[in-house]
Amino acid sequence: MFKKIKNKISEVNRDMGIDSRSREVYGVTALFETPDEIMYAAGETVKAGYEKFDVNTPYPVHGMDDVMKLKRTKLGYATFIFGSLGTITALVMIWFMSGFDYKNLIGGKPFFSVTPSIPIAFELTVLLGAVFTIIFTLFIFNKLPKINHPLMDTDYMKRVSSDKYGVVILAEDKKFDVAKVKAFFESIGGKDVTIVYEFQYDELSARKAIFNPKFIMLMIAAAIVTAGITYVSLNVMLNYQPFNWMQRQFKVNAQTENKFYSDSRGMREPVSGTVSRNWKNYYTQGSPDSSLIQLSNPLPVNKQTLELGKQKFETFCSPCHGYYARGDSRLNGQFPNPPTLLSDKVMNWKDGNIYFVIVNGQNIMPSYAKQTSDDQRWAIIHYIRALQRAQNAKDTDFPADTTAVKK
Repeated sequence: MFKKIKNKISEVNRDMGIDSRSREVYGVTALFETPDEIMYAAGETVKAGYEKFDVNTPYPVHGMDDVMKLKRTKLGYATFIFGSLGTITALVMIWFMSGFDYKNLIGGKPFFSVTPSIPIAFELTVLLGAVFTIIFTLFIFNKLPKINHPLMDTDYMKRVSSDKYGVVILAEDKKFDVAKVKAFFESIGGKDVTIVYEFQYDELSARKAIFNPKFIMLMIAAAIVTAGITYVSLNVMLNYQPFNWMQRQFKVNAQTENKFYSDSRGMREPVSGTVSRNWKNYYTQGSPDSSLIQLSNPLPVNKQTLELGKQKFETFCSPCHGYYARGDSRLNGQFPNPPTLLSDKVMNWKDGNIYFVIVNGQNIMPSYAKQTSDDQRWAIIHYIRALQRAQNAKDTDFPADTTAVKK
């Protein structure tokens, strides 16, 4: 398939005369076998007084710039100019957006400041410096839209882009003479010395099809058709079923009304005194204390729950509160001791109060919402209640036969 396309392009080029060569000499080329040979050839070319020549290698050869006596490239100046333009553009853009057009007062900070603008300015500096340098190179140095170079599609270029090394001396050199150049290449060991001619078709002077009125009208028509199809697809078709199913879903969005209820409010409060199916809780970290006081412990009091509560209490709570919740920290005075959990105040707390402290923290105690799950927190509360009862046991807490033995 690709071969057929290539052959078709070649056929069109032949019909248009694009591939036809004139009798005007572009230069003379010669091939060399090794990097040492090409380095020697480049040096001898310079010594012979030739200035308009070039070296082609399949990969960069270290030291070639010095041997060819190449001057320092001026491309860096263009990159500096375009990069500076990017920096100025970014700073002016941010100043206009943040300090003039859309001012936002955030924490008393100035509307525009250079320091937070540096990352964006850096990105635009790199972007404009790179992009415009490439464009500058293509149009100025490579003479885009000219793409048909005399060396292209020659055996010389095919070899130097694969496994050989080559030198080409251009006809525009003031010392250029075809016979002398060929003799010079042969004297320094050049092989396959070839004369390269200019193309008969001059791309720079020929009228480009892109400026043809018919081509321009075709592009305008294609743009209008594309824009029309895009508009219809995104603004008309998407409003019809089934394309609008993602936009118009059968659900109630936040802050929207719902005529199903008498008050037309789509967002509903939980029914008082109830929890949702499968006990999906409504309380979250940061909830006010008053919203948690009425919560009751949903876990049953059994051996499994108490063992889980003991494990988590000794892991997260005992370092400060002690193993028996007396406030006798295990940190040996390295941290202020918390109050005891056996006081009348805590014993009179609802389970929701303790849950609130675990989730939100209190005073210097941090939140343990990330370290514990819902069931683990309620198990800890059951274990705390067991410790409170054990430390304040009454005779009525013992079985009748045990009380009798004690007396």
